[in-house]
Amino acid sequence: MGENASFWESLIYAHPTCTTWKLEAEGSIYHLASILFVVGFMGGSGFFGLLYVFSLLGLGFLCSSVWAWLDVCAADIFSWNFILFAICFVQFIYVTYQVRSVAFDREFQEIYSALFQPLGISLTVYRKIVLCCDAEVVTLEKEHCYAMQGKTPIDKLSLLVSGRIRVTVDGEFLHYIFPLQFLDSPEWDSLRPTEEGIFQVTLTAETDCRYVAWRRKKLYLLFAKHRFISRLFSILIGSDIAEKLYALNDRVHVGKGFRYDIRLPNFYHVSLPETPPVQPSHHLQRGSPRRKPAGVTNCSSFSTQ
Repeated sequence: MGENASFWESLIYAHPTCTTWKLEAEGSIYHLASILFVVGFMGGSGFFGLLYVFSLLGLGFLCSSVWAWLDVCAADIFSWNFILFAICFVQFIYVTYQVRSVAFDREFQEIYSALFQPLGISLTVYRKIVLCCDAEVVTLEKEHCYAMQGKTPIDKLSLLVSGRIRVTVDGEFLHYIFPLQFLDSPEWDSLRPTEEGIFQVTLTAETDCRYVAWRRKKLYLLFAKHRFISRLFSILIGSDIAEKLYALNDRVHVGKGFRYDIRLPNFYHVSLPETPPVQPSHHLQRGSPRRKPAGVTNCSSFSTQ
């Protein structure tokens, strides 16, 4: 204990105390370095926040190095500040490389801004999702079919980027699919990972369309590695199915001018008299807004992509 006490005493009392203070202020370079430190530590998170922090801290350490070299003439102060400047510079270059490596094409950038960025998904997580679909956008020409009722297997999950898709069953129109909506979310949700199935509806492009497709097996492998991405897609798919159900709700009636409300199945609301009635019960099966096929609707062509 005596040795420890003497060590702390020497550490505290051995150095000379400041009896007189320097009256003149340090040079402008020192104060500039201090200002850069203060502003630099106000940076946020994420890639651009890191770029902000490392750039300002690096400039602050560089100014401190210049101040130590010109005014203080202290080799140790200069050395430490210059080493810290070099570390910040290397970190800035590394983060810049990461930002450039997660750059996407315009369509993928629009998808990120509309769907994933509002949910707080980082670019690194989004890059894993994009790589899972091979960063490819598929084109579907007008009046070509994405899927045919009773024929097309459910082997992928697709998101419409542009255009409009018409959904029909037995030749009867159900609803449209618009950009940033999934093409096959009901089919995806109706099957377990080990199950296989076929489409119960026909999906036809009303205009030239472009969509992003994730292969079923490859996407499930991504879910197994990253549970967070699995929960994310579960939320997006659930929201998409709800939108399709509400779109069908405007077309579902039970006769005598009454509307069937999918939210409150025990109550009915008066519908517009000019709207033709459509029987609802057979349209809603297994949590899907699309019903089982009774036949195959012909389509001018079929897309196998």
